[in-house]
Amino acid sequence: MSVDFILNAEARDDMGKGASRRLRRAGKVPAIMYGAGKEPTSISLSHNELAHQLENEAFFSHILTVKLGGKDESAIVKDLQRHPGKPIIMHVDLQRVSAKEKIRVNVPLHFINEEESPGVKEGGLITHSVTEVEVACLPGDLPEYIEVDLGNLEMNGICHLSEIKLPSGVELVELSHGEGHDQPIASVHMPRAAKEETEEAEEAAEAGEAPEAETGGE
Repeated sequence: MSVDFILNAEARDDMGKGASRRLRRAGKVPAIMYGAGKEPTSISLSHNELAHQLENEAFFSHILTVKLGGKDESAIVKDLQRHPGKPIIMHVDLQRVSAKEKIRVNVPLHFINEEESPGVKEGGLITHSVTEVEVACLPGDLPEYIEVDLGNLEMNGICHLSEIKLPSGVELVELSHGEGHDQPIASVHMPRAAKEETEEAEEAAEAGEAPEAETGGE
């Protein structure tokens, strides 16, 4: 189900580190909004409101509505800085979007049908090498997430970027760089312990050794 993300912003004129510290003490987050052929605008956002929105992973792959000065502007998050040791959002970069201009956004991958894959049914474990991808598309085509079906992944199989079924109008930025950029995103392999046991059993069989049989006591 689609979610609407709304940010209530206030314009700010006071700049510098001191001004930013004062904003944070007042429960605000300094931010900047730029793009779409307009001058950059320095704004502040409510820290609590922003923190609440960030609880939803779709926040980063959605077109946000920024309410500023009685007007609504559409934007996406381009960068978000957090305090290294405290649950504090330090700064946000927002990029305005135009309905006619393509944007580049990181979108999460949702892996489905993992338990149905032949590799998992044989005892393998699936490893995710990538959990999000950068896409290029018009704002109206931006997906909240992209599903990756692993239902046919065989033991020791690898799923690559090129195997992702993309929504209409959506391109993978990494693949646009040419050959050599078709990265693996998921694979299935036998767990190390189980693999070692299998190899030991195979080596014993090749050497003609039989497992020791239990004998009854005298």
